[in-house]
Amino acid sequence: MHRHSILSFSFLLSTALIGTSAIAADADNGVGTIVVTATRTPMPRERTGESVSVITGSDLQTQQTVALSDALGETPGLTVNRNGPMGQPTSIGIRGGETGQTLVLIDGVRINDPSGTDEGAILGDLLVNNIDRVEILRGPQSTLYGSDAIGGVINVLTRRGGETPVQLRASAEGGSFDTYRLNAAADGTVDNVDYGAAVNYLHTNGVSAADSRHGNPETDGYGNFGATGNARMHVSDQVSIDLRSYYVSARDDFDDGAVSFAPPYPPADSAAYNTNRLLAGYAGVNVDLFDGKFHNRLAAMGSKSGRKFFDSAFDTIHENAANKGDATRFEYQGIVDLSPSDQISFGAETQRLSFTGDFFSSFSAFDSHATGHSRINGYYAQGQTTLFDALTLTGGVRYDDDADFGHHTSLKLAGAWQIMDGTTLHANYGDGFKAPSLYELFSQFSSVRGPLRPEVAKGWEAGADQKFLNNRMRASLTYFERKATNLIDFTSCSTPQECTERPFGFYYNVGRTQSKGVEAEIAGAISDTLNLTANYTNMTSTDLATGLALQRRPHIQANAILTWAPTANWSVGTSVSHVGRRIDQYDNSTVPPTPFPNGGYTLANLFGEIDFERLAFYGRVENLFDTHYEPELGYGAAGRAFYIGVRATY
Repeated sequence: MHRHSILSFSFLLSTALIGTSAIAADADNGVGTIVVTATRTPMPRERTGESVSVITGSDLQTQQTVALSDALGETPGLTVNRNGPMGQPTSIGIRGGETGQTLVLIDGVRINDPSGTDEGAILGDLLVNNIDRVEILRGPQSTLYGSDAIGGVINVLTRRGGETPVQLRASAEGGSFDTYRLNAAADGTVDNVDYGAAVNYLHTNGVSAADSRHGNPETDGYGNFGATGNARMHVSDQVSIDLRSYYVSARDDFDDGAVSFAPPYPPADSAAYNTNRLLAGYAGVNVDLFDGKFHNRLAAMGSKSGRKFFDSAFDTIHENAANKGDATRFEYQGIVDLSPSDQISFGAETQRLSFTGDFFSSFSAFDSHATGHSRINGYYAQGQTTLFDALTLTGGVRYDDDADFGHHTSLKLAGAWQIMDGTTLHANYGDGFKAPSLYELFSQFSSVRGPLRPEVAKGWEAGADQKFLNNRMRASLTYFERKATNLIDFTSCSTPQECTERPFGFYYNVGRTQSKGVEAEIAGAISDTLNLTANYTNMTSTDLATGLALQRRPHIQANAILTWAPTANWSVGTSVSHVGRRIDQYDNSTVPPTPFPNGGYTLANLFGEIDFERLAFYGRVENLFDTHYEPELGYGAAGRAFYIGVRATY
């Protein structure tokens, strides 16, 4: 870890703690924030009883964030792992969970990929594009969101509507590693239609996915084209129609060569690359009855995904694998406002997923073709009430019927008690289950140790929020625990029979795991011109069967962002992120398994902007101290990088 990075981080974190006596925060820092993800209805965050983080579009613009996963990595309780630089396979775990246990929504459109290994969203391809806000809901959320949400929910909301018929925004930037990015967006209101749409293109030659310090000079480039659309037509005061879409097409070069075939299997340069495509859409009708006290939503949504893998270092043919996924989903939701403080929500959902996977090899014995599908129906109800204008209670239940894995009942209980002005105590419990993915069930890596069982998660938390200085500053402290059973993991073959049936390895149920820890966060303005956000996560994740730490879950994470805006026309700032030591892999051929740790690292960025009303110029320096680190063992990351850009509005 670089000494200057440590000093910078220590300074920012100490400033956050000392500055609490003189901070005046704005609403973007979460004081008085209204969220919709926790209860599927607009509600003040302090009344939900949940841990909800909000990243605003203003936050993303100020920090000049390109990949949304970078901003998510600055959120308490979230762990981001990436196999090298931007565009490489990226996983996000909430409180020790897996990527496939996190539901990702864009304007209500589910972008979890049915053809993915664990049906998780392809987060490496999710770039910032016309985003209004992002809500991150931590902990099991199956009651309202189903089996994809036993880790949590990431809800991306794009801009829609406005006070004028059209508002245009466009930006262009470029910088290190032959990187350039173009973006254009439009939103507004025309007659009875609110709309928003945007397109985004990124290209970079990048750096080597396999760490160049280990003799891998070849760069691995990345290209991404994405588009979003979001429109609402108000047919009448009681009826509206929603149409939403999301599309991404990306190509990433990566390295699947091998320095050695012994743990930790360090990668080496190769000509391999992936192409990923996903098209998702949503159509819904909203009807309000009984003077607006009974809200109804009926929606259909679907997605098509396609992932291909080319030029593996271990084969001689061009196309090595092709996976396709389809999802179709129908939802009904009803919300009854019994009174200003009492509400009942209920709904029914049905979803069908299908998967086709082909693996091609010049060694014909390894060719494979797999297909599979699944169906699940879900029914839920939730009630919430506020007593004495201080205690908000929420309770919900869900019944899922999986065509292959039977039925499961999920529960959700939450409470928020405002014990005095500015002080809120909160607690909640949630559980849920997730069936094995179609890839885990039907691909060439399916289990040889008996049928896979669904993953089950249970989690609870308790904490306190405190506001300061006339409710313009917010601090929070939360303790959480999460237990999962039947967690699905991948292992290499270990017996002659297993190596004959699954020579490349297979999926299996691990057993029981536990994650527990503390999240602390503080946000506010040190003065009228100086704003700061800082958070700290201390988490221990353990395989309860072996007592070993779970892979790639750092024990300590911390972040700080400091922004100075002396006038409305220009601002500068810095961000510092620390990821602590974690176990990257184990050698399971030894008893006990030999761990391969990955040391912690600290990164610092600088950013600034000057605004001339309709034209703004901005720039940033990433990895300010040129820190050398491996995000995962054997994989490389970009060193110090410089970017400049221009943004126009009309």
